[in-house]
Amino acid sequence: MLKKIFISAILLIAVLSFVVSLLSGKNNDEQVLAAPTDRVAVVNIEGTIISGEPGENIWGETAGASSGRLMREIREAAADSSVKALVLRIDSPGGSVTAAEEVGRELKRFKESGKPIITTMGNSAASAAYWLAAYSDTIYANPSTLTGSIGVYMPYMNTEELFKKIGIYTTKIKSGQYKDIMSSDRPMTPAEQQILQNMVNQMFEEFVAVIAEGRKMDVVQVKALADGRVYTGRQAQAVGLVDELGNYYDALEAAGKAIGVAGIPEIKETKKQKPWEMFFSAQLSEMLLGHLEAVLQKEAAGVPSPQAR
Repeated sequence: MLKKIFISAILLIAVLSFVVSLLSGKNNDEQVLAAPTDRVAVVNIEGTIISGEPGENIWGETAGASSGRLMREIREAAADSSVKALVLRIDSPGGSVTAAEEVGRELKRFKESGKPIITTMGNSAASAAYWLAAYSDTIYANPSTLTGSIGVYMPYMNTEELFKKIGIYTTKIKSGQYKDIMSSDRPMTPAEQQILQNMVNQMFEEFVAVIAEGRKMDVVQVKALADGRVYTGRQAQAVGLVDELGNYYDALEAAGKAIGVAGIPEIKETKKQKPWEMFFSAQLSEMLLGHLEAVLQKEAAGVPSPQAR
């Protein structure tokens, strides 16, 4: 009885997967057939900006904006002849400098192709998120958007006194005097502090240079704003970090105008896969059918199937 229920469940999932594949294929075909000549690609930058590829589980892509996904979407937009402009839809507190460098390089390539980039800011577009926004031709923000936070920092915690109180003592065998730099069980030496300060300074100078070039501002002007503070969208507009106050649709209209399209242009956007699409994916169907085949082979060979007790 249990075996019949199991087999029926697998067959049901296989059928549903087949239907979903047909519907997805039909939708894709319709999109290809109806693809307009002039449209705008929208790239979503949500959550912390991280380097590498996104993690995934059965519920879809995990939180955060991975540089791997962002670079891929920007490259795809650049290679699509129907895409005439790019809209960055940002709602991020910032993140990794390295990730900003990776994605920024692709944005620079896109811009050098002669296609405009428009940014629209949501709740926040700060730190590394503003780094990416600075590559835009035009930046839109809401009056209450939190942006800016121009700067770089390295977090460090010294837990030496806490370890002593609970009787934990550590020691290390190291290959060089700086191998355990930023170790949490001892104070940092002045030489180590200077090494890290030099690294932060180097990354900060790069950050400032990106903004100065993108916003067409003098480096001295940028540094006067780059003390780490956040600005509201209205404050950012007043000091030159934002161009216009407006929402997502205002940015889309601006992108349309830039490519000669009146109103809201056609959009190319990569949507996150929904949980039910993940569950009824072709990979899951293939796995379950393979398991079903193994069960049937055992049954044909006279091998008893596991039983619930």
